[in-house]
Amino acid sequence: SLTTRLPRAGETILGHKFFIGFGGKGANQCVQSARLGAKTSLICKVGKDSFGHDYVENLKKNGISTAFVGQTADAATGAASIIVDSEGQNVIVIVPGANLLLNSEDLRRASDVICEAKVLVCQLEITPAVSLEALKMARASGVKTLFNPAPALADLDPQFYTHSDIFCCNETEAEILTGIPVGNLEDAEKVGRMLLARGCKLVIVTLGAEGCMMISAEEPIPKHVPAGKVRAVDTT
Repeated sequence: SLTTRLPRAGETILGHKFFIGFGGKGANQCVQSARLGAKTSLICKVGKDSFGHDYVENLKKNGISTAFVGQTADAATGAASIIVDSEGQNVIVIVPGANLLLNSEDLRRASDVICEAKVLVCQLEITPAVSLEALKMARASGVKTLFNPAPALADLDPQFYTHSDIFCCNETEAEILTGIPVGNLEDAEKVGRMLLARGCKLVIVTLGAEGCMMISAEEPIPKHVPAGKVRAVDTT
């Protein structure tokens, strides 16, 4: 929903626009990869509800394999309620729903697609243990792993670092993981070195309008990749 300002506790205000869009961290990356021409497959769970049906249709429309998109009657499709004000500030409530029911059995069913992929991308919108298991399966088959620790957990299992070829986090996630607030490029470098020491091969810290900072075991000199200037319409 779009409003001029965010409501206070117990307050009802009039907004000027409401819409429903497809999302989810993994799905967004999947759609973007498909649009860039990569052959992609999404492993996830949605509900047996109207959102779930629409979701599967939308993935197909984007040329993504839905062979391992399970539909369950035991939970609703994951959803986020987002309210954005005219300054671009937002408040968000996420209900993971069916995402949390993705399990080891689902991974085993998808093992061929995981083990024959060029790259496996994982996030934390499913149960962390299931994400970690997927990374281990991929790693065992020589598949490159990219892990995006979002939404971030302060007590992330240390094995996530050792099983990630590419560990990609933003400033807030980096701070949750390391305790170091990222206010500039030097901080990003410090965080990068700390995460490398935990066992990642390459760390990318995304810095919003500032682009990103990349540092790897092979290339210890950090590389800053600036971002093109755009007018942000809605950061969500």
